[in-house]
Amino acid sequence: MRAAFRSFAFVLLLTTTVSGCYRGKGSVLDEQPQTLLTVDNQNFLDFTIYLLAGGQRVRLGTATGNRKTRLIIPAQYIFGATTLQFQADPIGGNRAPVSYPLTVSPGDEVELTIPPNA
Repeated sequence: MRAAFRSFAFVLLLTTTVSGCYRGKGSVLDEQPQTLLTVDNQNFLDFTIYLLAGGQRVRLGTATGNRKTRLIIPAQYIFGATTLQFQADPIGGNRAPVSYPLTVSPGDEVELTIPPNA
C-alpha cells in the first residue's frame, strides 16, 4: 500500500512540475517576435557561442567551421532595445574573443562574423 501511495505521489508531483513549466497562450514571451543570431564562421575551428547579458554567460549553441549557423536569442534576455555582447569560444583553442556591445531589439537578426584568423 505504501509503495502505491509513493508512486501516486511521485506521478502527482511530476504532473504538477510539468504543467508549471507550460507557457499558455497570451504569455508576454509568446507575443515577442523571435530574435536571431547568424554566425558566419569563416574559421576552420568550431566555436561555442555565448550571450553575455546582465552579468550572465548563456550558451546559445555551436557554430561549425566554415559555415553559417542561425541561433535563437532567448526572449527573456531582450527587453526593448537591449545592449548585448557575444563571446565566441573556439573548441580546441585558447582565446575567446568578445564582440562589441550591440543594441538588439525583439525581432532583430544580428550577424556575427568569425574571421579565418580568429
